[in-house]
Amino acid sequence: MFTVVPLFLLFGSLQFGAAEAEPNPPHSLDMITLNTNYTLTWDWDQSSVGSDPVTFTVQYTGNHQLKKKTPRWNTACRETTGRSCDLTGFNLHYLGLYMLRVQANVNGSHSVWEYKQFCPDKEAAIGPPSKVRLSAAVAALDIVITDPQTSSNSSMRDLLKLSFQICYWEQSEDGKVLNHETFITESNMPTLSNLTPWTQYCVRVQSRYEYYNKTSSFTPPQCIQTEGVVPWWKIFLYFLSSLLLCFLVVLVFIYGGHQCFQFCKATLFPGEKLPSPLKHHEIDYPCLLVSDSELDLCDPVIICVESAILENNVDPAADSTGPPVGLGQDSSGRHSRQNSSSSGDSGVYSAGGNSGALQHNIASTFPDVKRHFDSEQLKMLSMKSDFKVCPVIPDEGVVDMEV
Repeated sequence: MFTVVPLFLLFGSLQFGAAEAEPNPPHSLDMITLNTNYTLTWDWDQSSVGSDPVTFTVQYTGNHQLKKKTPRWNTACRETTGRSCDLTGFNLHYLGLYMLRVQANVNGSHSVWEYKQFCPDKEAAIGPPSKVRLSAAVAALDIVITDPQTSSNSSMRDLLKLSFQICYWEQSEDGKVLNHETFITESNMPTLSNLTPWTQYCVRVQSRYEYYNKTSSFTPPQCIQTEGVVPWWKIFLYFLSSLLLCFLVVLVFIYGGHQCFQFCKATLFPGEKLPSPLKHHEIDYPCLLVSDSELDLCDPVIICVESAILENNVDPAADSTGPPVGLGQDSSGRHSRQNSSSSGDSGVYSAGGNSGALQHNIASTFPDVKRHFDSEQLKMLSMKSDFKVCPVIPDEGVVDMEV
C-alpha cells in the first residue's frame, strides 16, 4: 500500500502537466466568400500562452472521405502566423461539400483540431454583375448586363441559375427620385420601354440565385437621358450648321493654301529687281547708260532710214512717170544703179550733198515717211543726247553715168 500511493500520485502529476502544456484550439471559424473566392478565418486567445509564438495549420477534405477509416486530408496552409487561410487556389468544386479543420501550434505542442463544414453552393455569396452598360433609344433604354465572374474569369452562370433584379427611376433636375420601378429578368440584354422621352433615368442591377435565395449587392447607379423624335427645326438647324462648318473649312483651306503658295513662291523664286544705277525714270524701255570716257572710244554712228520703207511707200503711178520732182540727173542715175546692184548693197541712200534735197522731196511727196523718219530721230535723240552723229560722207567711189 505504501508503494502504490506514490506511483499513483506520480502518474496523476504527469497527466496534469501534459494537459497544461497543450495549447487551446482556435475558435469562431468562419468563411469569407464571393462567387468562387473562399477564405477561412478564425480567432485564438493569445493570453493562454503569454508571449510565446503561435502558428496554425489548415487542412481540408471532401465530406465523402470522412466515411473512410483513414481520410485523406489536404494541407492548405502550414505553420502560418496569420488568422486566415485562402482556399481559392485549391479549386474547391462549387457544388461539393467539404470539411475544414484548424490546429494551433505553440513551442512544438499542438492543440486539438477545430472543424467546420463548408458547401460553396449553399454558403458562398454571389457577386453583382461585373459590368452594366446603358444605351438610350426613343422613349426606351437598352441595358447590357455582364454576368458575375469566377476566380478563373468565367461566368457564374455556368455554375448556377442566375437572374437579375433591375431597379430604375426618373431623376429630376433637383435630384429627386420619381416613379421608382423594379422587375426581375434572366436576360442579359433587357429593354426598358414606354419611358418618357428626353428624360433622365437611373438604373442599378442586382444578381439573384433563387434556389438558396441568395442576392448580391446592387451595382452603382448609372444615369442616361432617353431620346425622342427630333423636331424639324432642329434638323434644319443641324443642316445649316454643317453647311457653315464646311464653308469655313473650305475657306480656311483655300486661304491657307494661297498663303502657303505665296510664301513658297517668294522663298524659292524671289522677284528680280534692277539695281538703282540701271533704273531710268524718264522712259519706259531699258537703255544702256555709258560714261563720257566710253563714248570717246566709240566709232561714229550713222542713223538712216531703210530703203525698203521708201520702196513700200512709193506710189506706182508716180514711179511710172519718172523720178520725183527735185531729183536731178545724178540722183536718178545713182538710184538706178543702186537698185540694179545685187552684190549685197544695203539699199540705204547716202548721196552726200544731195541728201538734204532728197529728204525735202521725200517729205513733200511721202508725208507718212517724213513722220516716220522724224519719230525715229526723236526716239534716238531722246535715248542719249551725248551720241555723236557724224556728217554724211559723200560717196566718192561712185561715178555718175548717163544713159
